[in-house]
Amino acid sequence: MFSISSKEEFLEVFAQSVIRASSGKWQDWMSTGKNIFKSLMPKLSIGTSPDTDFSITFDWKELNKYSDEILDLPEAIAQKKGVNYIICIDEFQNLASFVGFSDFEKKMRSVWQRQKSVTYCLYGSKRHMMTEIFNSPSKPFYRFGDIMLLPKIGHIKWVTFICKSFSDTNKQISEENAERLADLMKDTPWYVQQLAHYTWTLTQKTATTKEINAALQELIYANTPFIRKKLKPSATHN
Repeated sequence: MFSISSKEEFLEVFAQSVIRASSGKWQDWMSTGKNIFKSLMPKLSIGTSPDTDFSITFDWKELNKYSDEILDLPEAIAQKKGVNYIICIDEFQNLASFVGFSDFEKKMRSVWQRQKSVTYCLYGSKRHMMTEIFNSPSKPFYRFGDIMLLPKIGHIKWVTFICKSFSDTNKQISEENAERLADLMKDTPWYVQQLAHYTWTLTQKTATTKEINAALQELIYANTPFIRKKLKPSATHN
């Protein structure tokens, strides 16, 4: 959901992803897209590379009118094919920024809770927003399913990941320096990856302490406006 900015765009991407997952053949995608919808008239297209160039679009006015048909699409295909679906939506909390999200949130819950052949895995990086969506009694998704709080990625896994990522792009970083990146960011995924990226950008061949220190300054500079915005001014007393 990171790059999706509207309800209509979400519904199109949702439909496209569900149809693509229903088969490994583009001919089946086209057939499903033409035959599965009752009220909507999708526009389907296949490019020169069907594996990556399949797309589906709708008239957005019609899409809003019959959004239930999109939300129930995985259940409809699952029932028709005799299969089960697992729908994974990353950065789910971003939907809260959509215009009309409150009503759309209710519609998603009402449609999804009736489905028998579909399981939803809804996850995101902003814990406070996800908690508000799933733990607030006033929200439609309250007690929609089990809540799992993921721990930080293990330190050793970070070292392996960073070293391999450098090596895959014809650059090098020692295990000691890769461990230093993770240590500096206390294994926090967003910041470890950000610091590793800045270090990689500054590295010509082999990352050293010099590149890491320069990258750390870049990271601090890039995040300073965000940190200042989050900090509340303290009250002063004479």
